[in-house]
Amino acid sequence: MESYLFPFDSLICMLLGISFTVGFTLLLVFIIVPAIFGVSFGIRRLYMKSLIKLFEWATLRMEQGAKEKNQHLYKPYSNGIIAKEPVSLEQEIHEMRRGGAEPEFDMSDIFYFCRRGVESIVDDEVTKRFTAEELESWNLLTRSNYNFHHISTRLTALWGVGVLIRYGFLLPLRVTLAFTGVGLLVVLTSVVGLFPNGRMKNYLSDKVHLMCYRICVRSLTAIITYHDSENKPKNGGICVANHTSPIDVIILASDGCYAMVGQVHGGLMGVIQRAMVKACPHIWFERSEVKDRHLVINLHFEIGSTVYPVAIKYDPRFGDAFWNSSKFGMVNYLLHMMSSWAIVCSVWYLPPMNRMEGEDAVQFANRVKAAIARKGGLADLLWDGGLKRGKVKEVFKEEQQKLYSKVLVGSSEDRSRS
Repeated sequence: MESYLFPFDSLICMLLGISFTVGFTLLLVFIIVPAIFGVSFGIRRLYMKSLIKLFEWATLRMEQGAKEKNQHLYKPYSNGIIAKEPVSLEQEIHEMRRGGAEPEFDMSDIFYFCRRGVESIVDDEVTKRFTAEELESWNLLTRSNYNFHHISTRLTALWGVGVLIRYGFLLPLRVTLAFTGVGLLVVLTSVVGLFPNGRMKNYLSDKVHLMCYRICVRSLTAIITYHDSENKPKNGGICVANHTSPIDVIILASDGCYAMVGQVHGGLMGVIQRAMVKACPHIWFERSEVKDRHLVINLHFEIGSTVYPVAIKYDPRFGDAFWNSSKFGMVNYLLHMMSSWAIVCSVWYLPPMNRMEGEDAVQFANRVKAAIARKGGLADLLWDGGLKRGKVKEVFKEEQQKLYSKVLVGSSEDRSRS
């Protein structure tokens, strides 16, 4: 029996060896070597164009099927639950008082603030910003269109084939690439850290970081378009970008080398951070050390360096890159990312900016933020993402108090003049 099975065992071992050799060769030729030299064969962009055609066909089929069955495919678009016209606080209070006399304080003013408070709870402006938008076209991902109904067997079968491709082929390949990129980053940065400080260490550090980040980008099938590269950040300046996802780092760092400033993490992220700092002077801080947003602003904008703004915008048709950390853990988030079709984004390098005379750090930060939002087609909001976890800051409360006080002071001044 043993002599009969021995040739069969040898055949299995030989086939496994051939499969491993072929797989490693493909990984080396199509992933690692292009990542080292920063070249691309155009396979990912061809893949993206094919997906767009597939999505268009699927959406057309859905619309035709919904029309035949007299179904509503999409919900009417609305910015919020409560329909509100943009009206100033002074106008609303004046209407609340029904145009009557305007004393310094009126009991009816209380109802205005109560109404606005209830509206803010029902139609929360902050929470809406951290919810994935409903796509107008279906990208064959269940989580991308909640209004999807069974339209046809052909379309459902296509969705099933997509699930097999994403979870049976793309996910294992991406996990392999991610482990390869992260493993090389940890090992090689630790080795580079043994070199004495100097040009050689800096050169090796730059090459290692670029190679590993480009491998990690390929592990997400990320298709990135960089615009206005003549404005890329230069040594001695500060790069500032809108922060949407943890992968913002590798999106930027796959096109240039940066010394990063970020929060200290534990677990695998902590291991990566400790290895990276050996090869490059990154700065990691505890969240408790920076409790106030203005301290972060001062850290970035009060040291007199040139600021290089960068706008990053992701295309939600292929996969949602936003991480709502209060709802999903890192593992769940990475699973969603790696089981999506791809991560497609555009990066714009804006012209460098400097503080103007008489401009403080907060004003400069707001000007940079507005420029980034304008370039990337993003909403320029007064508050930051930390508001979804913390209490409302005193600054926002004081702003409403100042607006109300202006109404009262203005009324008194008007009576005095009359």
